[in-house]
Amino acid sequence: MENFENIVKSTLGEIEKILSTKSVVGEPVKLENATVIPLIQLGFGFGIGSGGAGGKGSKSAEGEGTGSGVGAGGGVKPVALIVIDKDGVRVEPVTRKSSIIEKMGDIIPKVMDKIGDKKKEEG
Repeated sequence: MENFENIVKSTLGEIEKILSTKSVVGEPVKLENATVIPLIQLGFGFGIGSGGAGGKGSKSAEGEGTGSGVGAGGGVKPVALIVIDKDGVRVEPVTRKSSIIEKMGDIIPKVMDKIGDKKKEEG
């Protein structure tokens, strides 16, 4: 049973490391005069089990036995992009049907066009 408690403590410690603000706010990506920051949704499930058999002196068990287990699963889903540029800060949602790469592919050209327009105005 002591080993089971160690497994549970270790698992909970690792989960605690994963579940933080840094897990849902991605690293900023700089694009000339703009910065794009991905926002991510985390889903997580976790279960623990333990068991044992009657052991010595038990009429219902023929031998000794124990058991324990820990299982976990999770998922990551992009939900939005924060875009910071000369016009301010805006949040661009990522739709369910598109991936974050597709969304960035849509936003990056728009940002680059705005940068190009600004350069034309200045030049």
